[in-house]
Amino acid sequence: MSSAVKQYLLITGNYWAFTLTDGALRMLVVLYFYQLGYAPLDIALLFLFYELFGVITNLVGGWLGARIGLNRTMNIGLGLQIAALGMLALPQPMLSIPLVMAAQALSGIAKDLNKMSAKSAVKQLVPDNAESSLFKWVALLTGSKNTLKGVGFFLGGLLLTALGFQGAVLSMAIALAVVWIGSLALLKRDLGKATYKPKFREIFSKSSAINWLSAARLFLFGARDVWFVIALPIFLSQTLGWGESATGSFLALWIIGYGIIQAATPLILNTKENAPSKSTAVFLAASLTLIPATIALALSLGVTTELSTELILIVGLTLFALLFALNSAVHSYLIVSYAKSDGVSLDVGFYYMANAMGRLIGTLLSGVLFQIGQLGVDGLLLCLIASTLMIGFASAISLKLPANAN
Repeated sequence: MSSAVKQYLLITGNYWAFTLTDGALRMLVVLYFYQLGYAPLDIALLFLFYELFGVITNLVGGWLGARIGLNRTMNIGLGLQIAALGMLALPQPMLSIPLVMAAQALSGIAKDLNKMSAKSAVKQLVPDNAESSLFKWVALLTGSKNTLKGVGFFLGGLLLTALGFQGAVLSMAIALAVVWIGSLALLKRDLGKATYKPKFREIFSKSSAINWLSAARLFLFGARDVWFVIALPIFLSQTLGWGESATGSFLALWIIGYGIIQAATPLILNTKENAPSKSTAVFLAASLTLIPATIALALSLGVTTELSTELILIVGLTLFALLFALNSAVHSYLIVSYAKSDGVSLDVGFYYMANAMGRLIGTLLSGVLFQIGQLGVDGLLLCLIASTLMIGFASAISLKLPANAN
């Protein structure tokens, strides 16, 4: 194998290992603290620092990666995740809200350092003017990551049942430490380092294409998390009476399927000759708008039997996974393509800052709106309406993108 392929595989392996722990930890925190009697808004607040520090990390991390190299930012991310898991392994009486929020802050920093490093590194490893190849590799990296995030959801529920909360996070910390040691030894030292020393003020993008794409990404991911992060798992477990393992397994399968679709996006969109463009992004976002709107309409028509509600959600979530995955994969390609090669992490970091801001807004709205709706169908309806509006904004903003990626 060439050196570039070896580095790609190592970066992907790091990203996969991190993603497993990240997905498992999210499911562990939601289910465990709901067991302890936390309200949906309280659980959303536990993730506040996770998302907030993700916003900050992407801005600073992109600049840091351009200055010191993506290998170092990726390894720092792995180390911080190990520290966060170690904090959460403390006995239950010591797990105060401030401590959990601090651990989530570390995990948020770690996650976005790791993701920014992985996505930026692909730009360095693919030849210039090979847009179809770039799309394929970005889609494969992104799709495989989300597939493993779904496996992580399942792993979180399984570990919670088998080992308890403290045992689960401690076992993940040990496994990730092994990966971290290997990464420190093998990852290329100068990967992604800019040929110049970028100034701190350069963390804000001056490219209109990247600014518009970042704004669209903010609304796109806010639209997903506004009903998926807090409202949906609690609705499934409380209103529909699904158990913890059933809820975790269903959401895990959804993420796995979503990741498989992302990885297969180049085949689905048939992009052998031409990579995705503005028209692709606009069409996919406009199509996605119909899904949460249709689910909300079906639920509001008075279909209240348990079986009918489950059927509406399962079919709706399947269609949402398909279209959201295509949207996400196209966006992930466009940012890497728009980004300048020298100091690529600056542009990618700014873009994923918007991604993290969208998740932050979506997570908070998911807890607030679902609680306003008294944790039942009305709460889920509010979240779905918000999702529809946010995707509509993403679709409109996408009209501002340049006609071609180059």
